[in-house]
Amino acid sequence: MDLKNDVKQQFGKSADSYVSSAIHKYGSDLQKLVDIAVVTGNEVLLDIATGGGHTANAFASLVEKVTAMDLTPEMLQAAEKFIRGNGHQNVEFILGDAENLPFLDGIYDVVTCRIAPHHFPNVNKFVEEVHRVLKPSGQFLLDDNVVPEENEYDLFYNSIEKWRDYSHFRAWKKSEWIRMLEINGFEIYEMHRFEKTFQYASWCNRMNLPEHEKMKLTEYILKTSEKIKNKFKVSIANDQVISFQGEAVILKALKR
Repeated sequence: MDLKNDVKQQFGKSADSYVSSAIHKYGSDLQKLVDIAVVTGNEVLLDIATGGGHTANAFASLVEKVTAMDLTPEMLQAAEKFIRGNGHQNVEFILGDAENLPFLDGIYDVVTCRIAPHHFPNVNKFVEEVHRVLKPSGQFLLDDNVVPEENEYDLFYNSIEKWRDYSHFRAWKKSEWIRMLEINGFEIYEMHRFEKTFQYASWCNRMNLPEHEKMKLTEYILKTSEKIKNKFKVSIANDQVISFQGEAVILKALKR
């Protein structure tokens, strides 16, 4: 089974939990995305890998039209229910692949993608496609989990994410994102880093991690070095992982 089928399978069975997930629904990053966008109300916006629909929902009242796209039918249905339930009628829902967007060249003023690219097996193709569908000077607002520059930390974070969610491909380093964007014709205008605290039980449960795998993952984290535990602020009580801390960045880039 290839990774895209893994993504569909994972998110198909987790769709409703992503709509209600606090870290997706209320994260301060969502407000930051809205704050850094320059919109007049006349824009056409594409939200790639819309997930629970939170980004599309946040922008629906600020632009003329939103296209909410996702690879997973169940996710798209959950997003539509959520967004329509908030009274927005200017959002269309399209099934599609982030690495092969089903849209014409140069038709969007703004493209957003939040907490999703770590699932994309060919992230360079995704960036190329975003560049293609944007109008000249169009805004790309990217928000995703990232890893520290040090390889030891990179390996730990990506290992536990992949263990918890087999559809995870890779969280990239900040330097890797900057390079990919600039090589593909974007100019980076803003970058915001923020910390994310993951509550371990809900983080595992959101991906329906079987109990025996959760126990093995917990043991792996407990046995990791103090250096790594300190870096990720791993909180432990009674031999149980309570929480840990990751990081994410928002990048605002303009098509050139």
